[in-house]
Amino acid sequence: MNTQTHKDDFSHVETWVFDLDNTLYSPDCKLFDQIDEKMGMFIADRLSVDRVEARRIQKDFFFRYGTTLAGLMNEHNIAPDDFLPFVHDIDRSIIPADDALNNAIAALPGKKYICTNGTVSHADATLAEIGIGHHFEDIFDIKTFGYEPKPAKIAYDAMLELAGFNPQKAAMFEDIARNLEVPHDMGMKTVLITAQDNVDGAMINRLNGDDKGAHYVHHTTNNISQFLSHITL
Repeated sequence: MNTQTHKDDFSHVETWVFDLDNTLYSPDCKLFDQIDEKMGMFIADRLSVDRVEARRIQKDFFFRYGTTLAGLMNEHNIAPDDFLPFVHDIDRSIIPADDALNNAIAALPGKKYICTNGTVSHADATLAEIGIGHHFEDIFDIKTFGYEPKPAKIAYDAMLELAGFNPQKAAMFEDIARNLEVPHDMGMKTVLITAQDNVDGAMINRLNGDDKGAHYVHHTTNNISQFLSHITL
């Protein structure tokens, strides 16, 4: 796609919605690996299984429910306030500040939001480390969604009810293709962020069609900063 066509494709957009993990930072920094490890520890302890079985359960729930937490709540009555603080107690200092992303987001016209299956506290801390938290009007998290995670439509409905923006004048950025299906159907422009090290994202994307997503993905990029900068050139 040439730069002018790319820019024109987003000329109507006045609201920008971003996933957090593995979208606004690169999986290369291995931040989510820490969360992944702690989820396995939690499951092994709470369900009294070894780490191999814990990982099988963890990924099974993630693929079937959208998050590991949703599976634990539905099948084992795990309280989210037990799970979430534990798995988000991680070292975020490994995330590099991202001046290019900071500048690219700053140049976007209109309002910007975070839509994450994590928590507000996790998002706040992570965005602060990247140096971009001040750009966002609000953060819509798993608690906002009543613990019904993306890709469930109820999650996006909750965000729209609170933010009140027109989805037909919005764009959403995600690293997991299936989480873009509902936004696409609502009329949002959708962008899939890909990365070689995002194993879970790539696997889910293949289940939806191929590594680059499916019919509900308008654009695919492996460099979100560069992609955004082309919009505002």
